Amino acid sequence: MRVLVLGGCGIQGKAAVVDLAGSPAVERVICADADLGGLGDISDFIDMTKVRTATLDAGDSESLEHLFRQADVAIDLLPRQFLNTVCKAAIRTGVSVVNTNYAYPIAHLHENAQNAGMAILPECGLDPGIDLVICGEARRRFDALNLINSYCGGFPEPTACDNPLNYKVSWVFEGVLASTKRDGRIIRDGTAIDIPADRQHDQAYVHALDFPGLGELEAIPNGNAVFFTDALGVTASIRETGRYVLRWPGWSAFWRPLKQLGFLSEDPVAGLPGAVSPYQMMDKLLAPQLQYKRSERDLVAMLNVFEGRQSDRLVRLTCRLLIERDLETGLMAMAQGVGYPASIAAQMIAKGEIIQKGVLSPMKHIPYPAFRDSLRTRGIVIEEEEITLP
Repeated sequence: MRVLVLGGCGIQGKAAVVDLAGSPAVERVICADADLGGLGDISDFIDMTKVRTATLDAGDSESLEHLFRQADVAIDLLPRQFLNTVCKAAIRTGVSVVNTNYAYPIAHLHENAQNAGMAILPECGLDPGIDLVICGEARRRFDALNLINSYCGGFPEPTACDNPLNYKVSWVFEGVLASTKRDGRIIRDGTAIDIPADRQHDQAYVHALDFPGLGELEAIPNGNAVFFTDALGVTASIRETGRYVLRWPGWSAFWRPLKQLGFLSEDPVAGLPGAVSPYQMMDKLLAPQLQYKRSERDLVAMLNVFEGRQSDRLVRLTCRLLIERDLETGLMAMAQGVGYPASIAAQMIAKGEIIQKGVLSPMKHIPYPAFRDSLRTRGIVIEEEEITLP
């Protein structure tokens, strides 16, 4: 198979290229990016005879279509502002595409994709991604679900926590900032609760979580959990659900007063020589100070908890995983957690293991056993624990 990777020299893109180049089923990897210099970071660890490069202008539809026509399937790891352009180019060429962005902006393309005889598989990275495949499997195992809580976060190993935030950047810091001002929706005691972005870090919504091997972490609301229980068709029976980002303790105490003082406002500050917002300033000021050294590991921790009924039993299913940076290749844990699932899903489509067309969902269309086993061969192990509740 021939696989196109858009953004192949980015942090996550390099992980996808490494994975694809190491797959016997992949004949060619087309690595497309605006700047191809990053390929040198991984060239010593992959079979470069499989890799072809292409300079990419993501805003040029004709250029995108030319690249799609060279591939059997594509992986889109470009910034989210190119999502619609990429998906429409994929539809026009009839080449299926996997991406890691939320599905909301492209859900309307479902019928167009079906008519083109191709698949668009969004939300296929880490979170959303691995967590949603796990959620889909839980839905199949339980007769009824009344609790779904999903936790995921990336942060430095303890020895790399050398700044007041105890945080370093394993993806794009602007995306981290955006996540600190995200509206949320949870369910508590059967009642849906909307959490506006300016209250996301309030103590009423933040709680501590003990993660095996790491100790206490801080869980912060992260997006609309009810959207996914709706997609699973289980909201009517849910008593508790939430999606939470994990950080070392102290994260919310840092951001809460800054948000109150307007440091995440996107409105330009009056009286400055240029139209600069606090949000832009925070991005440019903090990002360079929060970079990993080559010798430091980032960690990714994920925990998904389900409770419900299986036949005549009340059961709790806990699924967890922990990823560490590969210091030999330099691939970040976050990059592995995003790039590997995208690579696995793209190969499943090309092999005919996923045959549905249209805008798909990892919850419904990615077969869990094969996906779990594929992750394990890549060193990402989903640990499952199932207990009967009283």
